[in-house]
Formats: sequence, C-alpha cells, structure tokens
Amino acid sequence: MNAVPHMEIRDLTMAFGEFVVQRDLNFVINKGDIFVIMGGSGCGKTTVMRAMIGLQAPAKGAVLYDGEDFWSLGMERQEQLKRRLGVMFQGGALWSSMTLAENIALPLKEYTALSPQRIAGIVSFKLALVGLSGFENYYPSELSGGMKKRAGLARAMTLDPDILVIDEPSSGLDPLTVRHLDDLILELRDSLNTTIVVITHELASILDIGTNSVFLDVETRTMINTGNPREAVVSGDPKVRHFLTRGVV
Repeated sequence: MNAVPHMEIRDLTMAFGEFVVQRDLNFVINKGDIFVIMGGSGCGKTTVMRAMIGLQAPAKGAVLYDGEDFWSLGMERQEQLKRRLGVMFQGGALWSSMTLAENIALPLKEYTALSPQRIAGIVSFKLALVGLSGFENYYPSELSGGMKKRAGLARAMTLDPDILVIDEPSSGLDPLTVRHLDDLILELRDSLNTTIVVITHELASILDIGTNSVFLDVETRTMINTGNPREAVVSGDPKVRHFLTRGVV
C-alpha cells in the first residue's frame, strides 16, 4: 500500500533575523509514521517544530497539512488546522495550580460545548490511556518526572488529534522510564491510528520507535535525509551513522 502524506515540509528556512537556524528543509511525514526529527543540541529541532505547529512563521517555505499550506491560510483556517494537532512540550507544560483533571479538561472547555459530566468522562479515559487512572485530583508537583510526561501526553491527546507532536519526551528521565514512555508512544500510534512526530536526540528512542526520520545538521544548518533510523545505522550518510552510533561504527 502506498504511503499517504499527512504533513509536508517544503523548502523551509527558519531564521532569527539574519541568523539562519536551518535552511532548505524538505521532508514528508506519512500517515501512521513515528517520524523522528533528530540532531545534536542546538541544531534547531524545536525551532523547526514551532513552524510545524503554528507558533513561528518560517523565513521561507511551506508547512502543508494534507496539501494545505498552513502559513498561507487565514487565521480562522489556521486555528481549525491547529486543533488537529496535539503537542506535548518538553517539560510537559502542565499548569502547576491545576489538578491533572483540570489540566486535561482545559482544551475541552475551550474548544467544545460538552457537559461537565462528559468532559469528566473523557478526562478519566485519557488518563487511563497513559496509565494514570485515579490521579485526576493530583497536582503536577505531586508527580514524578515520568508521570508528568505521561500527563502531558494525555492532555495532548484530549481533542483526538490526527497528528501528535512530542518534543524531547525522554529529557531528564532514567533509562527504564524512557523505555516505558517509548512503549506508550508505540501503543498510542497503534491503538489510536495517530501520526506521531518526535523531536529528540536520544539514541535509544530513535532506534526503538522511529519508522522514518530526518537529521538536522548543526554545522551546515540543513538536513540530511535518513529514512528508517535502523537502516541508517548501516547504510546511511556517514554523519548520521556517526550520530546514531555515537562514533562507534
């Protein structure tokens, strides 16, 4: 079966004034992918992500959702497209003054007219999906780092997004917790039929869950096509192989 493009990055350049972060990026994220945007610290992964989720306009180029160029659309249509995205930011970005239930209910209250009872049911379901059933009344400060990440995932999935974007999911976590989180990402992709984009530099996660990928090079400030990371370890660009093996090839 032919792959179906879900998001396309076309001739994208990201810059702050005269300083170019990444230039001439071209890649396609297909439906059902776990697509990894990888590269060393400072290469611009999160900046590129900001263009993909509608937070920062590119200096040049296009971000297409199912063929629609996001940055050429009017604000109303942009907002409609953004609701198809779920985003888990690096630290979870939970509101510290709200319980988990209140954090996850926030998008539902903002964008739907559902009753409080219906919202409570959805909140409990989303928390159960990430293994946090019964934690509705806990505050973020009462959770471990891994639990905060899972709670952030639950909130990102609140509106049943077509595309789930996850920024540095394993940052600051121990290896066992990272593995559990990777397993959860795989389960969510398979059970919810969601396309997932992961921004990371963590080798284990890249090789364990990635089905397709692109490498952002900090030296040339552009991309290196890689495809499936496990194949790139053997036959990919030498710079990508070096990154994926941390120099041991």
